Amino acid sequence: MKNVKAIYPGSFDPLTNGHLDLIARGSKIFDELIVAILRNAEKDPLFSIEERKEMIRAETAKFENVRVETFDGLLVDFAVQQGAQAVLRGIRAISDYEYELQMAMMNRKLDDRVETVFMMPKGLVPVSVEGRLTKKFNFNKAATRGKIG
Repeated sequence: MKNVKAIYPGSFDPLTNGHLDLIARGSKIFDELIVAILRNAEKDPLFSIEERKEMIRAETAKFENVRVETFDGLLVDFAVQQGAQAVLRGIRAISDYEYELQMAMMNRKLDDRVETVFMMPKGLVPVSVEGRLTKKFNFNKAATRGKIG
């Protein structure tokens, strides 16, 4: 049987339950899953690369076949460099599918050895990430209770 390695790329800013759902399910499907944080100098992220790596590592420590890396440049180049045969992508809506389909087709044109696998995730953020968001925004739940919504 083949040893299948997959890349799950994204900004993960912040890490969501949807991301964790895909990581958990991907860890069952693939022999190795690399959660790859995209370093994008053009974006102003909420959390630093190191903070995102910490959050992902803390939430995925229970998965022996999951590791966290960072990359920049073309995803397909990173996948080939890592020896991956697949890219895992989450689709939340039809608009995601249209975009992801175009990316998958371009990646396939660049290197047809890398397949794209689409999955539909759950949403929202884990409790540990909610705490970091609260701290980041200095948000006081008690002060706004009953005032939001």
